[in-house]
Amino acid sequence: MNRMTQRRFVTLDVFTEEPFTGNPLAVVLDAEGLDDAAMQTIAREFNLSETVFVLPPEQPRHRARLRIFTPLSELPFAGHPTVGTAVLLALRDRATHRGEHHADATAFGLEETIGVVPCVVETGTGRGRARFKVPSLPVFAGEGLEASTLADMLGLKSEDIGYFRHKASRHGTGEPFTFVPIASRAALDKARLDTAAFDRAHAARKTGALYLYTPEPAPTGRRYQARMFAPHRGIPEDPATGSAAAAFAGVLMQFEQLGDGTHDVVIRQGYAMGRPSEIGLQVMVEGGALRSAEIGGTAVVVSEGKLLV
Repeated sequence: MNRMTQRRFVTLDVFTEEPFTGNPLAVVLDAEGLDDAAMQTIAREFNLSETVFVLPPEQPRHRARLRIFTPLSELPFAGHPTVGTAVLLALRDRATHRGEHHADATAFGLEETIGVVPCVVETGTGRGRARFKVPSLPVFAGEGLEASTLADMLGLKSEDIGYFRHKASRHGTGEPFTFVPIASRAALDKARLDTAAFDRAHAARKTGALYLYTPEPAPTGRRYQARMFAPHRGIPEDPATGSAAAAFAGVLMQFEQLGDGTHDVVIRQGYAMGRPSEIGLQVMVEGGALRSAEIGGTAVVVSEGKLLV
């Protein structure tokens, strides 16, 4: 790294309307000139689940190119970095009257490794709400681990794993998650990951990240409580996981009887960590098949500063 180059950064809390809740995100705005190793080092320094580096777009019609890093590796796509960065860029565009505005909304494309992610953002003072269409629909990647194996890994009983037709499965819009249905909210809150057992399963290439979920009563639509563990990504537990929420559309298609039309889903995550988050998932079904999925959420600016690197 070249020392004493000033690079602006902003931190936001994502999938929440309140500071110090939701999923924290760091966004480095002046990323030109940073190589892969430098970006990884900075992400490790922030030590958040993800850090975003904003670069000029390859196509002028798009707003920016994003690179996303966990403390240990780069990701081709992630939901909370997309939402948080979209809100931040829209706030900056509003201040400078830049970009394409429609009434109270701003629309633009963000270039990520997975492809171009179209975003629509509504902004307020220091915060905003973004939604984006998932650039790649979830793919079924196979069955999950046996219930007894998962129970041992999570400090639960075998009967705590699964409910109704739901059983462990693997879905992803990139690297797949192992989705683990939990029979009750009490069992979900009780779960504690045994990293040694997780390592043994990971060595067998049967899981890379665990996403636990259980249904909650909802007056309309569907609502779930969730937790996510990904120690091999440098994330012991994540307060909100947008990419997993996107892949959850595949879980719903596999185990729920979703008729044609639009289905609104709310996923609440991070409550066991004291970082409550809320992710909106909208699923469009046509002819009995998943046609599109959108992720939405709110982000609020928490801090601003400069990196001297």
